[in-house]
Amino acid sequence: MEGLVDHIMRDMLTQIGGIDECVTEFLRITDQLLPVKVFKRICPEIDNAWRTPAGTPVVLQLLGSDADWMAENAQRAARLGTPALDINFGCPAKTVNRHRGGAVLLEEPETLFAIVRAVRQAVPDSIPVTAKMRLGYKDRSLLMENAKAIEEAGASQLVIHARTKVEGYKPPAHWQEIEPVRQQLAIPVVANGDVCTVEDYHACRLASGCQDVMIGRGLVAQPWLALQIRASLSGQERAAPVLTEVAPWLEWFLQRNQQLMLSKFAPGRVKQWLKMLAGAMPDLRQWVQLLQSERDPERFAERVHAVVQELSAASQTD
Repeated sequence: MEGLVDHIMRDMLTQIGGIDECVTEFLRITDQLLPVKVFKRICPEIDNAWRTPAGTPVVLQLLGSDADWMAENAQRAARLGTPALDINFGCPAKTVNRHRGGAVLLEEPETLFAIVRAVRQAVPDSIPVTAKMRLGYKDRSLLMENAKAIEEAGASQLVIHARTKVEGYKPPAHWQEIEPVRQQLAIPVVANGDVCTVEDYHACRLASGCQDVMIGRGLVAQPWLALQIRASLSGQERAAPVLTEVAPWLEWFLQRNQQLMLSKFAPGRVKQWLKMLAGAMPDLRQWVQLLQSERDPERFAERVHAVVQELSAASQTD
């Protein structure tokens, strides 16, 4: 997810654990072969054999509408060693759609076919080519046609976000509408959308009939969710983390953002994550309010450290 699950977030989430595989933010392809440094900016894990520091595999995602340039850049990714390639037909962002990227292409099944076919033919058979889409653009009228176009073009897996582009992220996700597609396709179909709890995960699998589920925002908001899901699959229950477990990661996340990007941007990334965390952890909201008002990077870092220290001290007296 662009602007959310970057390599720093992937590092943290996979250290916490429970994740099988990560997909990068999309690499935007227009009318040129991008230099290697751009690939590595989106996916620094290239230099770690396409794995996060915790060892979780990372797959590169491409977004664009020109089949030939998508193929050229796919070849470069293959030469860099990508374990797989994913193609984004699901992004609902207006700026992306205006430039014929993401979900807007769901109105053009023939374009989906051309892009997937070009990428599939451009890379070795040993590299799986997958795709992600939504139920449709304005409605679901082309859902099956789009899915079959992607399969027939050579994709080996299809992720379906259970809403249309127009629905954006407005609840609910319509997991049950994935099930007829899954029945019609020979390739694996993965369900996606609004999986924010263990209960959501099981409900999504039941409604969609899918064995696998992709989680995005729900995992960022609850970084322990994948571990909780794994525990539930073995008949166990893993308690939700308390604030004292989250606190060290808050400081870690700030420090990594300070180290790997301009320090003035680090507070914004931390605030973005905190806002999502607070939605799942109401006890965190008072600390979020304290931190949200600070804009100076140095004072923000001081406040974060103070919050972490206070939470740690509170845990020792409990």
